[in-house]
Amino acid sequence: MKTLILLIAVVSGAAGFTGVAARTPRDEDAAYGSRRAGQIRPLPEIESMVIPRMGGARYIGPEILDDAHYRLKFMRGTKVIWVDVDGRTGAIVGRAGD
Repeated sequence: MKTLILLIAVVSGAAGFTGVAARTPRDEDAAYGSRRAGQIRPLPEIESMVIPRMGGARYIGPEILDDAHYRLKFMRGTKVIWVDVDGRTGAIVGRAGD
């Protein structure tokens, strides 16, 4: 009986595992595809355009908002500054925190 219960548990778990392959694309996956297709600029290019404009704020790192926008995080003193950038043009489209 214990073997049957274990077998059912294993089969149920395996059946649930197949749903992972059918997941919807994450924002990072979509952004990677857009970059590969030449629709958005690579992150190093975006960083080289934005970092010099931040007046000495320390660059912490990026986030990908969706398939066409980056969010770059900076620190100035104790303040966190978020800069939203259009991945197609490199234009700053939003800024918060300073």
